[in-house]
Amino acid sequence: MEDNMTTHEANDFLFTVEAAIPHSQLAGSNLSYWADAKRRLLKNKVAMISLIFILLILALSIVIPATSSYTYDQQNLSNINSAPSRAHLFGTDSLGRDLWVRVWYGARVSLAVGIFGSIIPSLIGIVIGGISGFFGGKLDMVIMRAIDIIMCVPSMIYVILIMLFIGSGQIPLIIAFALTGWMGTARNVRGLVLQLKEREFVLASKALGASSASLIFSHLIPNTLGIVIVSITMGVPGAIFHEAYLSFIGLGIAPPIPSWGQLANLGTAVFRIFPYQLLIPASMISITMLSFNLFGDGLRDALDPKLRN
Repeated sequence: MEDNMTTHEANDFLFTVEAAIPHSQLAGSNLSYWADAKRRLLKNKVAMISLIFILLILALSIVIPATSSYTYDQQNLSNINSAPSRAHLFGTDSLGRDLWVRVWYGARVSLAVGIFGSIIPSLIGIVIGGISGFFGGKLDMVIMRAIDIIMCVPSMIYVILIMLFIGSGQIPLIIAFALTGWMGTARNVRGLVLQLKEREFVLASKALGASSASLIFSHLIPNTLGIVIVSITMGVPGAIFHEAYLSFIGLGIAPPIPSWGQLANLGTAVFRIFPYQLLIPASMISITMLSFNLFGDGLRDALDPKLRN
């Protein structure tokens, strides 16, 4: 997956070490960095509305499949391709399955792949980037050149090859994203660590005898959390889109378990006759991706020390 934030943008987050320390106080303000970021995020109406949409979709994906009288694979061949109605709010598909339940169960699958497919690669990137930036030298050169070579090929090609090798499903998708999506985060974290490791608080800890592992995981990586949180948030819609695309071409979630991409694929076959079967899952994908992108933009603005009042 392509990383949504460039190294230049990542470096812009690091203006002062104090801005990255959760409990520090910045000059001219009585609020800590994180408290001020929370205040500015809550004032961003677009970001908060987007967050409400995300939480609403997440809640419905959990509640609807658990409380509905239908199941996602329950067929009723006497009621196929029915239009939306009271009995079936989103209508039924070509096998008489209730699309209301299938869409929200698909939301559960797509969101799980999107969230874990963004968090796990970011965690891998944090560790590799932190180690590369801290130790530098030949190790840093080898890691960075390897990343440069790997990133010359679009990540989707790697994902497709991995999926062909290990099969389809949620876990294989997350594994494929984890193996291909960590490189952008690693480069960003490495750039920040290169700057942070020369700061006074790191040198003081080193002089007091702190180990390399302690310096990396207790001092350096925690001070990159701002950029990492934004990277994870902006990476979720990318993972959702990639899951939808792979499911659309038959390499993602395998039937009968639904996902938004799989539902969209099924809807294309009957789009001219029953357009709602494509428009509903496509709209869900679009709304969710837009909500995550807008929330990610608001989070990036809130965590940017340059905007602190």
